[in-house]
Amino acid sequence: MSRSEETAVDADSVADAIAAFARGEPVLVHDAADREGETDLVYPAGAVSPEAVARMRNDAGGLVCVALSDRVAEALELPFMQEVLDHPTAADHDLAYDERSSFSLTVNHRDTFTGITDDDRSLTIRELAAAATDPDPEAFSEAFRSPGHVHLLRAAPDGLADREGHTELALALAAAADQPEAAVVCEMLDDETGAALPPAAARAYAEREGLVYVEGASLLERFD
Repeated sequence: MSRSEETAVDADSVADAIAAFARGEPVLVHDAADREGETDLVYPAGAVSPEAVARMRNDAGGLVCVALSDRVAEALELPFMQEVLDHPTAADHDLAYDERSSFSLTVNHRDTFTGITDDDRSLTIRELAAAATDPDPEAFSEAFRSPGHVHLLRAAPDGLADREGHTELALALAAAADQPEAAVVCEMLDDETGAALPPAAARAYAEREGLVYVEGASLLERFD
């Protein structure tokens, strides 16, 4: 395949990813070989059903997290977890793949029971999308409790200009698809090795399931 053909394929995959997200469908996003080297199954948060949670835990296997934009997180007064943990384990947070973790609080919606079931987590996730459309800290504390079973991720202030992680890639995709500033990310793991699912295997899964696979580099080029 020529370079021009590769560029066209990349552009098509980005357009397909945006269109899928706009329809509320999941997309597979590989960040970069020289970063985490992981493919995440990514959903617009408002479209997450119990069946979607089941797909993430069965087919992906990673941690189910909701990424929120810095604007929303700031409005909701959500901290970075590292900044509020008063424990020696939070003192030195050296990461091999980035300068800082995006983790914030963990939450359950107050209408859930334990918070871990597919029904409970999907409810929490959808309500997080609703909260992101009109972020109000008082309403948020009335609707959610912490700790919970859904991990919140706080995006870097300037998005992809600051950080090129799945958190920021997913939110850029949500913005392009005119979705709320809340997106679900879940790492895809290899059942045999326990490591990150290789990109070739992630592509094959996407093809089998009729989903879109897109490289982070293609998204960065599109959203730069």
